Amino acid sequence: MTLEKTVGKMTTQTQGEIIIEGNTREGKAFRPSDWVDRMCSTYATFGEDRKLKYSPYLKPKVVNGVRCLAVDLKLKTVNPEGYAQLMHFAEENNLNILDITGTSIAVPH
Repeated sequence: MTLEKTVGKMTTQTQGEIIIEGNTREGKAFRPSDWVDRMCSTYATFGEDRKLKYSPYLKPKVVNGVRCLAVDLKLKTVNPEGYAQLMHFAEENNLNILDITGTSIAVPH
């Protein structure tokens, strides 16, 4: 596999992702500080091994030293109600949302 194909494949895999930052649009840290863990736990399920498994659509992430939540936009198709609740949460709390280029965007609906 060539590097170009690998880069293209990586780009394709991440294009459908947004980042909800742990900062408000005013730049203040969002509280409680464990909100990312709480969100991931809300969408987690127990596997056959009886261990909690995070949803493949939500992942904790640190961006520029800030705890964030990476959201795979496939969630909108797989769980439209859950996606809508998550976007409502981000909007209600005035959380900053980034696209894959790191640009701040409006809350996608």
